[in-house]
Amino acid sequence: MGEAIELMTTSADQTRRLAASVAGLLRPGDVVALAGDLGAGKTTFVQGAASALGVEGAVVSPTFTLMREYAGDIDVVHVDVYRLDRIHDVADLGFDEALERGGVVFVEWGDAIEALLPPSRLIVRLTVPEGDDLALERRLVAVECVGPAWTSRVSALRAATSEWKAA
Repeated sequence: MGEAIELMTTSADQTRRLAASVAGLLRPGDVVALAGDLGAGKTTFVQGAASALGVEGAVVSPTFTLMREYAGDIDVVHVDVYRLDRIHDVADLGFDEALERGGVVFVEWGDAIEALLPPSRLIVRLTVPEGDDLALERRLVAVECVGPAWTSRVSALRAATSEWKAA
């Protein structure tokens, strides 16, 4: 698909800082699809990015509400599609309208609705390194630039995330 950057964080705070660095490249209308196992840090990533985008206050998982919206310098829409049974349920959430409002849309479990995502997007996959316990907080973070809107930002993304480059 697109060009992927392999990164490593060693704590939830580092995952938030990494996300804040990525947020510096986000523009209104961008979509960030997050993938990873339960507890891998998807919401933690959104917290760091949302804070950098000017969202004040707590950013919490939308697992039960399915979608939360936050006002910031750039507005944030945080969607969690984990509990949806059918892809049609995403439309019922107002997902298309959220995309049209011009904020940044973060979609947890975005790989489950890939067909509904725009052709240009950032994919963030968070995984626990093999052999690690979930509680250790180390995460492999693969950031993949997909589509023309991200082609011109790959170099800037590499520079912004170089602190976390996986060995």
